[in-house]
Amino acid sequence: MEQKSRSRIKKEMLALQKLGERLVELSPEMLSEIEVPGQLRDAVIEAKAIKKHEALRRQMQFIGSLMRKTDVTPIKDALDNIAKGRKQEAAAFKRVEDLRDRLVGQDEEALDRTFEQFPDADRRTLTQLVRNARKEEIRGDSRKAYKSLFRYLRGLTWKK
Repeated sequence: MEQKSRSRIKKEMLALQKLGERLVELSPEMLSEIEVPGQLRDAVIEAKAIKKHEALRRQMQFIGSLMRKTDVTPIKDALDNIAKGRKQEAAAFKRVEDLRDRLVGQDEEALDRTFEQFPDADRRTLTQLVRNARKEEIRGDSRKAYKSLFRYLRGLTWKK
């Protein structure tokens, strides 16, 4: 068996501690979806409640030591899946923003393409929301209609 150097052992320990930090950053609901051994779960929940910097640092080291005794492959996979899901949500959010900006930017073809892409869209509602958002932009008013248009488009795209 190959002997590991101290620097390699330290790098592995720090990587496990970083993985533990990612667990601490999760919401309680997301944490409950991941299969984490009991003592490690308790340590993660306790770390969420700690406010003092030094105490949190020690707790994170404790979490790292618990992680060394645990098979972290399923935890790492679950955290990677969560990160991938967040990236997909961000990309979907960006697509809706871009569509809204094209619609408000006086692009009539974008409105026609939107009706083609989402045949169940209420033509009158969408047209009115776009019209109101354009008026707001011209007047420099609050962004109420702009936000309403975004919510409507998000509802259309996430139904699909």
